[in-house]
Parts: sequence; structure tokens; C-alpha cells
Amino acid sequence: MTNRLVSSASPYLRQHKDNPVSWFEWGPDAFAEAKERNVPILLSVGYSACHWCHVMAHECFEDVDVATVMNSLFVNVKVDREERPDVDAIYMDAVQAMTGRGGWPMTVFLTPEGEPFYGGTYFPKNNFLQLMSAIDDVWRNKPDDVRHNVDALLESLRRTENIEPTRDERPREALSLAVQTLLSNFDSEWGGFGSAPKFPSTFALDLLMRAHMELAANDSESPQAQDIEAAVCTTLRAMAAGGMHDHLGGGFSRYSVDEKWLVPHFEKMLYDQALLLRVYVHAWQHFKIDDFRFVAAEIVTYVLRDLCHPMGGFFSAEDADSLDASGHSHEGAFYTWSPQDVVDILGESAETACNWWDITRGGNFEGKSIPNRIAHRDEALLDDSLRAARMKLFHARSQRTRPGLDDKVLTEWNAMMLSSLCEAASAFGRDDWRDAATRTGEFLVTALRGESGRWHRSWQSDAAPQARHDALAHDLAQLVDAFTRLYELTGQAQWVEHALSAADQLLTDFWDADKGGLFTSATHAERLIVRAKDIMDNATPSAQSVAALAFIRLSALSGRFDLLERADDMIALCGSTFRRAPTAFCNLALAMHLRLVGTTEIAITGERTDLLTEVRSAWRPTAVVAWGERFDSPLWHGRDGERAYVCRDHACSAPVTDRDSLRQVLATTYPSG
Repeated sequence: MTNRLVSSASPYLRQHKDNPVSWFEWGPDAFAEAKERNVPILLSVGYSACHWCHVMAHECFEDVDVATVMNSLFVNVKVDREERPDVDAIYMDAVQAMTGRGGWPMTVFLTPEGEPFYGGTYFPKNNFLQLMSAIDDVWRNKPDDVRHNVDALLESLRRTENIEPTRDERPREALSLAVQTLLSNFDSEWGGFGSAPKFPSTFALDLLMRAHMELAANDSESPQAQDIEAAVCTTLRAMAAGGMHDHLGGGFSRYSVDEKWLVPHFEKMLYDQALLLRVYVHAWQHFKIDDFRFVAAEIVTYVLRDLCHPMGGFFSAEDADSLDASGHSHEGAFYTWSPQDVVDILGESAETACNWWDITRGGNFEGKSIPNRIAHRDEALLDDSLRAARMKLFHARSQRTRPGLDDKVLTEWNAMMLSSLCEAASAFGRDDWRDAATRTGEFLVTALRGESGRWHRSWQSDAAPQARHDALAHDLAQLVDAFTRLYELTGQAQWVEHALSAADQLLTDFWDADKGGLFTSATHAERLIVRAKDIMDNATPSAQSVAALAFIRLSALSGRFDLLERADDMIALCGSTFRRAPTAFCNLALAMHLRLVGTTEIAITGERTDLLTEVRSAWRPTAVVAWGERFDSPLWHGRDGERAYVCRDHACSAPVTDRDSLRQVLATTYPSG
């Protein structure tokens, strides 16, 4: 017998359709039911690739005794955090305020008005039963205690509504503080920042590379430049060598539970592929290390092979758990090996492969081995024999039961991946990747934008309607960046128009006219208990930092100086907290840096693919490039022939007509590369 989640568009919610719990989706029906019964709401938030979400589901939500208590005492609401990050963020803030930590699954008890009064994360069955009994007692017998908790939590949750913008008068000093803080936290042995668990920290690596570019332009032998190069390259090599990297199929798991990057949580998220792809592309272009190019190409291969919808959108994630040979579900079962597994496939060459990928009798994860090359991380790329072995092992692994696929398409994550794919296609000169990027852009415009022009956040092929949920500021900010970069890749003017349209929708529907910055939800969207602003860069970048960076670049391309003013406002919104925790704002720091040093505007007129190739031959993080089809922009005014025009903050050098001259002009427009 199924519950209300059977018709949900979310694959995660549908995983719970057979629970004996009488689940509601988030919405007015659940709140009306709670008011009518005068009982609290039990809010459970997770996502499909979450291992501990599956554990709690098995221990609690599939258990009839637990479900009976849940149904008797509460109105139970299940939320996919990836579909509704606006809901998730509010209640995660509440849980962190109550407990000092967060995570998923998240369990929160709410009043029928949606106000939180108690919460936590994962609860084993017996603890959960005791907790529900205690919550019921407090609700019925101690209403003043409930009200006290609600009032304290609401005051905490409203803090982002009350942030006052502060313009930093010394941005160079603030950026230097961020760089120094990162270097002081760098793990010189294993790479990364801080201790276990370790996350990729891609924004931090990009910020360090920009600092290195600036330092190296003046003195490549400076001690700080060398420290930064060591921090970036050690980290990227270590991540690529560890078990967090899928050495057979490409792509990365979400994070490592240890300091060596050996044991991951095995879920593979689209947003991690997007963010890691761009940082490996940048590092290959900047440091010219072939390993980084190889890793970047393998990320693209994985995403286009395993996460791509035939129409062009990208799926959200693959699960951490999968079935082993005996039919039991285990975390990492799809990815781990024994020496005998390898012998059965490779025969006499198994010993070499086992040595290279650290596949041992004792194993490194629950009696099996996660392939890694930590012992060989500073060695050259695979030789021909290992490439052949890798291909055989990959094909053999493909016969195993794959982890579960979350096949919903999220606008934010797809736009993030599209931006990175555009950069990779441009840097590597891959026309097939360019074509894939164009298909993704066309899919987003066709499937995720409604007839009114407003965007949706989520799409799923089996849902009716397929596109659901109002887009959030994160979605539109990423679209501005993605469409701008898709224009730079293809030269098709329609993508600039789409970028400008998304930017205008952000300013119309999300902008705080009082204090500046973007609210997470639109003015026409569902009203939650607070209207929050997302300001800190976490696993994914904040709406403010993405929009600020995208607005600066789009302004340079289009001549829309109002976008530049709004970017300054978003940077100022975070200014009061940036210096207190600079490493929590590393993507915003990229916008601060670009605003500080200024943009380089490059316009290429006529059919000059040779000049375009020269522009793309290096990483130029401060450059925007106009070429191909024209659109309304000062970059095109009065410019003709077949030449390149290079400008710095709209002050232009003399046009050039050959690659050598263009290279020389670009070399003087530091720090564009």
C-alpha cells in the first residue's frame, strides 16, 4: 500500500512511497491537517544519494511500530532538500542553532504554522521513539516551553534579513586576509585545508590561483607564490590520487572522511563534478600539468555518459549505496574490489594493476579496496598497459548493479555544469563538448522556463507537470553565468539575451530594495516563516557570490552598468562578515578580486578563428570575449574588419590583426593571463 508520495516528482520522495508513514509533501495540505488536529509537524529532510537518510528510513520509516507513533502524534512531511533548498536552509539554520551542528537526514518538529521548536539529524529507532514521546509531552503539557523555543529560534533565523551592507574600503587587504587564512590551514602533507573530513574547497583553490597569477606576474620566485602553487597543486594531485576520485569511471564523490582523501562518502553529485571540472581546467591552463587535463576530461566523460538525459539536461546524483554480489545493499559496493576480483578479469597482469590502485587482501574499506593511487600520486600518468587494464576493469564493473540514480534535473546545478562545460570546451578545443553545452542550454530554456518567462527549479521526465517549483535566486544567478559563458563559447547572441533576461528577473523578483542583495525566494513565491538571504559559500556557492561575479562579467559584455552597481551592492552585503570568516566567502572573493583588478574586454570582428584560439590558449579569469553574432553592446560600436580589440575597463588599445600582436597586447593587460 502506497502513501501520498507515490505521485511525487522527486525520486527521493518516491523512495518513501511504500513507507507505512502517512507522509505529506511540503504544502498547505500538511499545515491545514496539523491545525485541524492541533498536533506538531514532523519534518524530515534528506536527499536520494544520502547514505544515512537510507539508514534512518530503514530503521524508522519502514518500521510499522515507529510509523504508528508518527501517524498518531504528528503530521509527517517529507522534503527533498535539493528541490527545496529554501525550506532546507531555514530549518537547517534552526537545527544548527539548537545543536551546534547539522546534516542529513534532518528531523525538525514544527508548530502548525511552520515554526521550529526542536530538531536534530539522524536518530536510531529507539532514540527516535523516545524523542517523539518527549515532544508529544512538551506539546501537550508545556506550551510555554514550545513558545520560548520558537521565539528564540525565529530571532536567530531572521539575522540575514537584518544584515546591514558594509563597503570594504580596503578590499586588497581583505583578499590578502583570505589568502593568508587558507595558507595557514593548508595540510602540506595530504593537501586540502584543515583536518578530516575534507571537502574539495574549489572556490578556495580558484582564489589561490588568482593570487598566484598576480604574484607570479611580478616575481615568480616569491616565497608566497611558491607556497600558493604548492597548496593548489598538492591538493589537486592528492584529490585525484585518492579514493574520492573514481579511477575507473571518472568523476568524484562528495568528500573524504579521512585526511588522505582515501575513503569517501560514495555519492556522486552533479554540482561537485561541475565545480571540480572548472578548477582542474583552470589549473591545467595555469600550471600546464597534464594530470589536471586528464582528470578534467574524465569528469566530462563521466557526466556525459552517466548523468546526461537524452534531451540534454543533467541528472542530479548517483547514490552512495548499491547492491553487492549477494544482493545486499552496502555503501560503496559498486566501487570496491578484492584482489581476486581483479585476477578474474586481468589474469597475469592483475598484480601490476593491484599495486597501482592499492587493491590488497586486507582492503582499505570494510574488507574490500577502494581503488586509489595515493602511493603513486607524484608519478606519471597511466602507461599503455595500465590504460588497457583500466578499460577492462571499467567494463567489468559496468556489469554490477549501479547505484541508484536521482534523475531529476535541477536548474541551478545544470547551469553550474553548463558553465564549467563551456570553459572546458573552450580550453580543450572540443567541438563535441561545445555541442553538448548547446544542447543543455536549449534544454534549460525549453523545459525549465514557463510560458510566462518565469523559471522553474526542478524537472523530472515522469512527473506531471515535468517542471515544478518556483526558481530560487541560486537558479537564476547560475543561469546568468551559464548563458554568458555559452555565448562566449558559441558566439550565438541569443545566449546574451537569455543572460540579460535572467539578470532582469533576478532584480525584479528577488532584489531587496532596502538593504540590497538577493532574497532566496521571489516576491511571488510561497511565503516561508522568514524571507532569508543566502550569503555564505558552502558546498555550492551562495546566490550573492554567483550573481555578483556573473553581473560583473555580463556588464562588461553588454555595457549594462546597472548590473555592476548591483554586484557592488551584493559584495557590500557580505562585507561586514567577510573579514570575520573569509574562507566562508571564497567565491565572493573571486567577485571582489575581479571588481578590484577590473575586467578585460576582448572583441573579435570578422571570421578570425586564429585570434579566438589565441585568446583561449590561456586561463584569463578577468576577460570577457565578444565574437560571432553581434548584439547591442559598446564592444561592437564602430568596430569592423577582421581584427581584435582589447580593452581594460573600457579603455582600449589599438586593434591588432595577427596572433603575435594579440599575444603581446594580452600580456600587458594583467591579470587576464
